[in-house]
Amino acid sequence: MLVISSREFRQNQKKYFEKADKGEHIIVQRGKDKAYALTPISEDDMYFNAEMVEKIKQSILEVQKGETRKISTPDEINELLGL
Repeated sequence: MLVISSREFRQNQKKYFEKADKGEHIIVQRGKDKAYALTPISEDDMYFNAEMVEKIKQSILEVQKGETRKISTPDEINELLGL
């Protein structure tokens, strides 16, 4: 694991992106109490693949058409989830 300052990261982004691509864990320290992990995202990442984007778009259309259901109680949540 490599811990670097935000300044170092800004000055050498390409270098650290390449290290992360090779599997090295990079932590960017920002100030005294904040830190961020540099992690590559694969095409298989469920939040960024084409299938998930399409599901999100479809859900937005359903909301715009008013095709939603209000869930207010724990029983309604359980019913929706089939529990």
